[in-house]
Amino acid sequence: MSERFPMPEPLSDDLALRAIVEGVEAEIGDRFFSSLVEHIAAALAVRYAFVSALSDDRQTVRTVALWGPDGLQPNIEFPIAGTPCEAVLAGEMAHHPDHLQQRFPLDTGLVDWRAESYCGVPILDLAGIVVGHLAILDTKPMYDPRGVSILRIFAARARAEVERLRAEGALRASQQRLASILDSAMDAIVTFDAAGRIELFNSAAEKVFRCPADRALGQPLDRFLTDAFRDALGRALDALRVGPLTSPYLWAPAGLGARRGDGREFPVEATLSQAAVDGRALYTLILRDVDERRRAETELRQLHQDTEYLQEEIRAVHNADEIIGGSRGLREALDTVALVGPTESSVLILGETGTGKELIARAVHAASKRKQRPLIKVNCAALPTGLIESELFGHERGAFTGATERRVGRFELAAGGTIFLDEIGDLPLEVQAKLLRVLQEREFERVGGAKTLRVDVRVIAATNRDLPAAVAAGTFRQDLYYRLNVFPIALPALRERREDVPVLVQYFVSRHAQQIGRTITHVPAEVMRRLVAYDWPGNVRELENVVERAVILSTGPELSIGIELPTERGAAAPVGPTHLPAADPPAPDAAVPSMADVERRHIAEVLVRTQWRIDGPEGAARVLNVNPSTLRSRIKKLGIRRSREAQ
Repeated sequence: MSERFPMPEPLSDDLALRAIVEGVEAEIGDRFFSSLVEHIAAALAVRYAFVSALSDDRQTVRTVALWGPDGLQPNIEFPIAGTPCEAVLAGEMAHHPDHLQQRFPLDTGLVDWRAESYCGVPILDLAGIVVGHLAILDTKPMYDPRGVSILRIFAARARAEVERLRAEGALRASQQRLASILDSAMDAIVTFDAAGRIELFNSAAEKVFRCPADRALGQPLDRFLTDAFRDALGRALDALRVGPLTSPYLWAPAGLGARRGDGREFPVEATLSQAAVDGRALYTLILRDVDERRRAETELRQLHQDTEYLQEEIRAVHNADEIIGGSRGLREALDTVALVGPTESSVLILGETGTGKELIARAVHAASKRKQRPLIKVNCAALPTGLIESELFGHERGAFTGATERRVGRFELAAGGTIFLDEIGDLPLEVQAKLLRVLQEREFERVGGAKTLRVDVRVIAATNRDLPAAVAAGTFRQDLYYRLNVFPIALPALRERREDVPVLVQYFVSRHAQQIGRTITHVPAEVMRRLVAYDWPGNVRELENVVERAVILSTGPELSIGIELPTERGAAAPVGPTHLPAADPPAPDAAVPSMADVERRHIAEVLVRTQWRIDGPEGAARVLNVNPSTLRSRIKKLGIRRSREAQ
């Protein structure tokens, strides 16, 4: 072991005490402890001296200052059990003059130090509780007991320093807590003295007044006040100075104006309070930007509306109550839902239009741990290209033309819950990159914002497109596809589960009959047979639309179908009785009419029956159970016009 500091001869008691006292009398804090162990080691001619602090769990101890053969050493921490310090930290003095390693064989540190002897005394706080200890060790026997007496003397001095450091630490912690509270306050807090000079300017004040604290501290408060506010503040200060019977708080509601750092005025409401600090009168002004409060209230109203929307979505009646059917393909899909639902994995639902992808998404969410949080639905195909990013991630005020308020995006609304991205294949490439970042990093920025927001959201996506083909064509990112395709669920088309058609028909008949106030108790066997035989290119959605129309047209207890359905592939024939003149059946090779054609014909037939009346109790809107404005819009979109002969 190196000898940077050769060992001096031990001093007499008086000289040792004098040397130690002179060495530490001008020191405080950490420098006091460093000086103390240095001078104790020199005065008593020992290799090691240290001061320690006991941990909160009282199982370990950490040195505050440690002196060794090479001078001041880095502080160390070690467990108490099995060491000569154990008895000292229990409140006893200890002196082991020799054979130290044999006495404490579990303490391997003694071997490293080649320690032969030990002497230690506890450091007690004012309540008599051990908070640390002062100890010396040497590589030779230590038979002289005077070390205990000297350590006891300086343990009392060390206690005073420990108490002082604790008080300073508590004060710093208190100041930090106060500063943290002030900086976290939403209102601007400005403290000023009797001369009107600013002494405290919190973070909210910096934002409200658009002025950094270093440019406000020490400056006159008047620079931030309008003339009216200055006069009102003067009167309030005069009232506070009247005497001790005056209330130390004054309230100034909205109606006053303040001035920002750039000179612009804005409305405020404020409170004023007075306090005496070190014999000085200090005044604290707490201000709130009225415009900002109004904006916050607007945002809260918007959030409330969004919450209502979400609740409506969750309670939505359209196919959200249950998944109907018992076919093998549907059961297999539901089995996969039961497997993936409780996990946090991303899910990609694949299937043709109208197969019930949203129902499966709701089932996955309902089976997850997030079911108490919202399920947010986003139809990527229905959003305008320029607004998709804003809809998903939100935007800041002024981010683009028309962005008059900050908007919370769907990902923020879904925090803690699930977001369902329907028609994900229609998402633009530039938005795909940002979606990939959310999936990988769980973070994003609002449009026009610089602050990175973190969000905990589970993603369920759905598409009727061939995503691998889109990846090959360069219209869909390969890395995003892999992130979404963690757990795919493929839904069978309705033509692949024809055994589910009868139960679906009965379900939709019951549901829509109840909605429009009809009583339909029977579906004729021939009608059901032809419904089962039809291929349903629009799947369950098309079946529901056909049944809804049939319920509207059916005036008796039996379901009547007023459109043509194929009896087998390539052939078509009317199904059931009709209440309007039936068209001639199409040729065997005729194409199946589109849904738009069916809707156009149906609306036209109802308009003829109602003599082109739209509003009123006998109007077409009442028959079709739609809003008159919606019906007019559909008539215009479908190009339905009243012929001259009908006028």
